[in-house]
Amino acid sequence: MVVNITTTHESRGPEGLDPFDFFFGPHGGGRLNPRGGQRPPQTALGTGFIIDPSGYVVTNEHVIREASGVRVRLADEREFEAEVVGRDPKLDLALLRLKGASGLPVAPLGDSEQLRVGEHVLAVGNPFGLGHTVTLGIVSAKARAIGAGPYDDFIQTDASINPGNSGGPLFNWRGEVVGINTAIRAGANGIGFAIPVDALKDVLPQLREKGFVERGKLGLAFQPVTRELAAALQLDAPKGALVAEVEPGGAAARAGIKPGDVIVDVNGTPILHAEELRRNVARNAPGSEIEVTVVRGQKRQELRAKLDALQDEEGDAQGRARPSQGARPERQQSAEKLGIHVSDVAGGGVRVDGFAQGVDTQELQVGDVILEVNGAPIKDVAGLRAAIGKTKEGSTALLKVRRGKVVQFAAVPIPAR
Repeated sequence: MVVNITTTHESRGPEGLDPFDFFFGPHGGGRLNPRGGQRPPQTALGTGFIIDPSGYVVTNEHVIREASGVRVRLADEREFEAEVVGRDPKLDLALLRLKGASGLPVAPLGDSEQLRVGEHVLAVGNPFGLGHTVTLGIVSAKARAIGAGPYDDFIQTDASINPGNSGGPLFNWRGEVVGINTAIRAGANGIGFAIPVDALKDVLPQLREKGFVERGKLGLAFQPVTRELAAALQLDAPKGALVAEVEPGGAAARAGIKPGDVIVDVNGTPILHAEELRRNVARNAPGSEIEVTVVRGQKRQELRAKLDALQDEEGDAQGRARPSQGARPERQQSAEKLGIHVSDVAGGGVRVDGFAQGVDTQELQVGDVILEVNGAPIKDVAGLRAAIGKTKEGSTALLKVRRGKVVQFAAVPIPAR
């Protein structure tokens, strides 16, 4: 059920002169490769596992990326040529089919959601081309984000994972696949990462039927809810995803989602951390309806959104805000309560030009354009002063700012005199 994968890659660029041939030469003198000056094909190793008796194999997408040929060897030493049926670079998953295979043993798929930290797991693979190797470890953590892609949600394990293990299964104690071994932390011992098998199950039908994955798009930009923002929004805890901007006419706008809403649940799954929103939306196909729970003004609201199609170049569930046109700073003034120097911006808003001496804020930066204060639109410096004047001293003001091309919220304390 666990297989070794060998891929062939056509080399790019000329091979050049062999140093040994330069000095001794095959015929007394150096010469270029007689096969047209090209390097011989290169091979790479990986692992996979069989999920269907007819020969469907799951592995990592990076194992077969740009491969000109793929061969798979089973535990009984039989070899098959494989074709790539589907791939999903965003999740780093690929589906292969072994030509002429039938009646093969399969690896049962488990439930990664039920995994518990501390539970024993087994990693099986082909490290360094040594052949089938089993290592034992535990689940060290779940829902790890390591910057590998827009849908990071890795299982961390201390079961030994080495080059050649990529695409191999991570088994639970019942012999079920709960993860796909994918990455290691360079320079560290006992830190490996596996894609949860539930993520595979979400996309497997599309990989098999279409060869690629279409994902739903909600059409909004969001940010994490920090403790400061939670205080400004009067939330019980810093949980959920704060909606910073909504794409006009998009799925979120049609559903009634507004900037300033905090999304706390999608289809019954709580959104504890902002990055979970992207994953939970993208697991639904375009055209499907999802239930979204938002907190608006300390009240929960249930909304339904019909998802649009996420385009490849967008890469996530967010729409990007467009910068306003014709923005230019006017005469610099000050907003004393905030401790900032500001100026009017043509078209509306107030630009942050600097900070008063001794003021150190992590929330604002020079160049930010303040658009709202506590939900009130800000057209100019006078409007900013009026809005801040209505905010109680010692509390936290919720500012909506544009930073470059991105609109987001910032929680700024109003000092008590």
